Amino acid sequence: MKKEYILVLDYGSQYNQLIVRRIRELGVYAKLVHHNVDVEILKDDALLKGIILSGGPNSVYEEDAFTIDTAIFDLNVPILGICYGMQLICQKLGGEVIPGTVKEFGKTAIEVNTNSTLFKGTNEHQITWMSHTDKVIKIPDSYVKVAHSKNTEFVGIEDKDNKIFGIQFHPEVTHTEYGMRILQNFIDECKIKDTWKMENVVDELINNIREEVQGDRVLCALSGGVDSSVVAYLLAKAIGSNLTCVFVDHGLLRKNEAKQVIELFKSLNVEFILAEEQELFFKKLRGVCDPERKRKIIGATFIEVFDKISSGLDNIKFLAQGTIYADVIESGTKTAQTIKSHHNVGGLPANLQFKLIEPIRDLFKDEVRNLGRVLGMPEHIVNRQPFPGPGLAIRVLNDVTAEKVSLLQDVDEIVRNEIEKKDDKFNAWQYFAVLTGAKSVGVIGDMRNYGEVVAIRAVSSIDGMSADFCRIDYDALAHMATRIINEVPGVARVVYDITSKPPGTIEWE
Repeated sequence: MKKEYILVLDYGSQYNQLIVRRIRELGVYAKLVHHNVDVEILKDDALLKGIILSGGPNSVYEEDAFTIDTAIFDLNVPILGICYGMQLICQKLGGEVIPGTVKEFGKTAIEVNTNSTLFKGTNEHQITWMSHTDKVIKIPDSYVKVAHSKNTEFVGIEDKDNKIFGIQFHPEVTHTEYGMRILQNFIDECKIKDTWKMENVVDELINNIREEVQGDRVLCALSGGVDSSVVAYLLAKAIGSNLTCVFVDHGLLRKNEAKQVIELFKSLNVEFILAEEQELFFKKLRGVCDPERKRKIIGATFIEVFDKISSGLDNIKFLAQGTIYADVIESGTKTAQTIKSHHNVGGLPANLQFKLIEPIRDLFKDEVRNLGRVLGMPEHIVNRQPFPGPGLAIRVLNDVTAEKVSLLQDVDEIVRNEIEKKDDKFNAWQYFAVLTGAKSVGVIGDMRNYGEVVAIRAVSSIDGMSADFCRIDYDALAHMATRIINEVPGVARVVYDITSKPPGTIEWE
């Protein structure tokens, strides 16, 4: 994209894409590249206005640690090092980093110099999100300390003259109290225009699709979720009659969801094909407990179905998917570890017969929603809560059967109905039920009840890269639990998940 931007160098943090998202949220275009980017190319890039070095899981003093070309410090653009990035700055410019005797993970109180560049407009005492085992014990000569914690002397450093800054915590994570203000302060130092708006992106995406497709036909894998729905609308606008939407009913959707999807997309005025393949998917998943195998089986089975459908269609060259940034980063990147494979990223076979087209691969969930609004999509679709591509297969822990899915659909419907009755929805971004695979003894009508343990999950988030569990009041939880046990045969116990992301993920598998 031909616009001024901030470059984020990827050192393997699971938050690296989140840094990009936060910068975009502040109206500035940002993009992520591998940390060994060619500095010679950057020297001639007049659109480059700032650089951020991401965090990472390694230690800078290890023999095979990710490093940096020190010429990058001579580009005369502001640089911000986050966690590993700060340690790398110190190590390369004359400081010292050692293993820490006291490690800091999670919410950590720090004290800052509010007259410093990054911390202006914040509080002297603030909460940040830490995730580090190493510590800086010496900073380069030209730097000054601007923040510290109880256990770490150098939490924030700066070289104001050269506009190079370092922080030991993660401002991109919502748990950091003044994270967005700190990033805005860095953006201000970059002197960059705030031109990243979805209205400006739509035309570019449409032009990119037309240029890539060149008049060929596209098969769109339509799940009915927000991401694939937006892709379908975008493709319909870009290529019209050259689009064929295929909705595969694999039997793993929420209750009554397949019917709603069919009704909605048959009105889109593009070719729509319904493939009812419940039996095939359950057969392929029989006896499979490992969540990674489930994802890969589901991805491969989708392609099998698409191959069968496309064989009866002429000139299908492309398969379109609703892959987004969060899918890519959680499936593992060149430097980041795999958290979980997404079926549309890690589950596709090597002999794929189509060229993949993923128009929203570089967008985050809330950007996708905004794109849908710009495209004129119905608000009830745009606001639909996220749903995993593999569907309820990864909310049924252990092996997946039609009976288990049916039970979970009934439980999930109660959870969603009860939360949606509340006007504020407990500030919930996503809410659902999980069939845990555990069993428990209970009593119903003086009779022993040995049944399933189900979990309720409700989280607040912006884009799914980080999340906190919702503080649903006890009365509401009690009412949900009572309804579930009374109305869904086979359930004996209900629990509530109070794990945030990180350290957990939103889905259980």
